[in-house]
Amino acid sequence: MEFFEILKTIGIFVGALMILVFIHELGHFLAAKAFGMRVERFSVGFPPRIWGFKYKETDYCIGATPLGGYVKISGMVDESMDTEFLNKEPEPWEYRSKPVWQRMIVITAGVIFNMILAFFIFTGMTLSSGKLTLPLENVQGLYIPESSLLYEIGFRTDDRIVGVNGEGVPAFEDLVAPSVITSGNLTYQVMRGGQEIDIRVTPNYLDSLQTRDFINPIFAFPSTISSVSLGTPAYDAGLQAGDTFIAADSVEMKYWLQLTTTIRAAESPINFRIQRGDSVFEATIMPEDQAIGIASPTLAQAGGTRVELGFIDSIIDGWDQTIDQTTGILGGFARMISGDISVRQNLGGPIAIANITKQATDQSGWDGFWTITALLSITLAIMNILPIPALDGGHLVFLIYEGIARREPSEKVKIVAQNIGFVLLLTLMVFVIFNDVLKYF
Repeated sequence: MEFFEILKTIGIFVGALMILVFIHELGHFLAAKAFGMRVERFSVGFPPRIWGFKYKETDYCIGATPLGGYVKISGMVDESMDTEFLNKEPEPWEYRSKPVWQRMIVITAGVIFNMILAFFIFTGMTLSSGKLTLPLENVQGLYIPESSLLYEIGFRTDDRIVGVNGEGVPAFEDLVAPSVITSGNLTYQVMRGGQEIDIRVTPNYLDSLQTRDFINPIFAFPSTISSVSLGTPAYDAGLQAGDTFIAADSVEMKYWLQLTTTIRAAESPINFRIQRGDSVFEATIMPEDQAIGIASPTLAQAGGTRVELGFIDSIIDGWDQTIDQTTGILGGFARMISGDISVRQNLGGPIAIANITKQATDQSGWDGFWTITALLSITLAIMNILPIPALDGGHLVFLIYEGIARREPSEKVKIVAQNIGFVLLLTLMVFVIFNDVLKYF
């Protein structure tokens, strides 16, 4: 079974990665063809070549190493390090013979296509499934266990969040938007005892978000049950879906987490007061294996809803999600570079990505898979545009220099820079894989 799970993890990860690589390289390919450049190879995966076919001048193939891909354009110093063409005069179909602005478009097209992919995914998901939302006005308070991260930060039970960073937001999910979490001065406004107070989240708490719950809708869920399992203590006591627990052994119950914490800690029968419609009754129940057979409330019971959006509104929402996620990822990188958060805890490699992708797919099915794919697409775009030789951003730096200086850097400089870039990328890859191994194994 464990072997099957490993294969499943690898399969899901490779599937997502191949989609991202194909779209990225397709951007380079289409831009090059649009400007009359000859594309010698379109490869998804790195060598050795395991399958492919040739159509006209291009070899379309799949490589055995599914950690990337490349488009080999005639007359360009790239990953292949092929420099034979430098001994010949430029041909009209070669990359090096084209204007700087055309080469800039070709170089950035992969990044642009990755961003477009994320936008299409977010838009498509919203258009097909609607938008799940929990209006903040429907959340009357939170249950904050003393062992939770929120308690350490300064939140308390019955706090009602009314804003973040000095601004009101319409929905609960906006409180934990990526652009919010990674902002430089994260502060929440809460109502406590009739007064509004600020709770600041210092950077050292952000490292804990990988392993501990932050502001999660479950903290706001009421003590209402959505279903009762047959043959359980709750079923034997006559409980039904929609019943709301209002007290346990004379202690007021308002929140689902408060209720489940009480049940797990019980060593003797609990006397519950339960509301059903307009009536209130009592039931004494003895938990079995720290449970009584009830299911958590639905989002609708917690005041949430799924909003159906039309075509135009879905496009707007897809754009907003793409911008928010991009801002959040950039903010996260900035916090790591500044030292506000740990690089080791927050930078993940292939193992971490594979694990997260599988978890998202297991929990949310295709919605989880496509959400993670969109996030990885944005991350891939950001990583590729970094000004590191051997990446698209490194090539772009040379083109910007050429556009300003009106002359190209020498091919020798480009080749040396490519080699340095490969060493940097290899070092980074070794670090993130080693870091993954330490974290997961």
